[in-house]
This record gives sequence, structure tokens and C-alpha cells, in this order.
Amino acid sequence: MRSQHPDKTGHGYVIERYVMRMDSDAPRYLELNGARALRPGWPHAERFARHMIEDAVSITDEELEALLAYEWRSRLTGAWLIGVGRRESFRERIAGLLLASEVCYSGAGYCFALARFATREDSEILTAYLDHYLARTDLHYDQGAALGALLHLDARLATHYADRFTQPDGPWNQWVEGVGRLGYPSHTPAELRRWTDLQCGFANGWSHV
Repeated sequence: MRSQHPDKTGHGYVIERYVMRMDSDAPRYLELNGARALRPGWPHAERFARHMIEDAVSITDEELEALLAYEWRSRLTGAWLIGVGRRESFRERIAGLLLASEVCYSGAGYCFALARFATREDSEILTAYLDHYLARTDLHYDQGAALGALLHLDARLATHYADRFTQPDGPWNQWVEGVGRLGYPSHTPAELRRWTDLQCGFANGWSHV
């Protein structure tokens, strides 16, 4: 899938409006990637949250598509806006982007959006991703974010999709050992689920939906 600048579809303004928006001392995409909004006591939290939900409601499908068709900053931002607004019509698009894993960082946004949609279909998308990418012990992509989202959904939906990944000496542990040899740190499944819980809990507080 080739990256396309929003200018090509007449949506060049979406980068400045949604991705580079300054609700703090850093552009929005950096705040989403660094997750300062989840830290207690962050002084810009109220304004950041208010503008996120306003944009998640007002952004059009065409504008979201323009974000998802470009590079990682716009894809990450678009995925978060989709997740906050629970735009489930983008489920298939998000699934395709996650499984393709074309650019860095944005995959965590896709996993957040799927966790927000919160259906078994979303669990199956995350499962398909983990089936494919946990087998790649030479790659550190978004395996952690995907497992955290899947564990979050298991707890919410009373399902057990993640069980076969997290069993002793199972795919998760084998992947952790593999990327550990490459020098990549990892987190426990409990830590990863807690992170997704924080993201979704904060988004629930923003949107009250």
C-alpha cells in the first residue's frame, strides 16, 4: 500500500489540523506516541482530552481516510481519533493496516482502536496479527500492544483468545526470548493489559461512551 500525501485528495489541511495540533508544548502525535496524557497530574490533560473528543466527533470519514493513507504520524493520530469516536466502520481498514505493519509506531494506535470497538471480531483481528507476528522472533513491531489489547478484550468480553499465546513456553514467551537476544526489552502480559486498560479507561472518561 503506497503512502499518499493528503494534498493528493484535497485534504492537505488535515496534517496541521489534527496531527500537528498543539494542545500542549508538543504536537498531538507526539503526545499520543509518548502517552503523557495518561500520566497523573499532566497539566494539559483537560484541554488535550476536550479537543480529542471534539475532533473525534467532527472529523469526516474522508479526512480520516486521508490520515490513514499517509505516514506514521498521521496514521497514529487517525487511529486514535477512530478509537475515541468508536468509528467501527473503519474496522476492516484498521485490520488491514495492522496486519500489513508498513510503518513504525502507528500499530499501537490500531490496537487501541480495536480495543475500543470491543467485539469478538476485534479479538479475532488481534489474534490473526499475533499468529503471524509472534512467529517472527527477529521482529519487534506491535506484538506487545496487540497482546495487551487482546487481554483487555478477553477481560471485557469474558473470552479466552489470549490463553494460547500466554501459556508457559508458549508463543509469547518464545517471542520475548527471541527479541530479547536482539536487545529489545519486553513487558509482562499483565503490564501490557494494564496499559491498554489505562488507554481505554481514559478514553471512556473523555467521551462518556
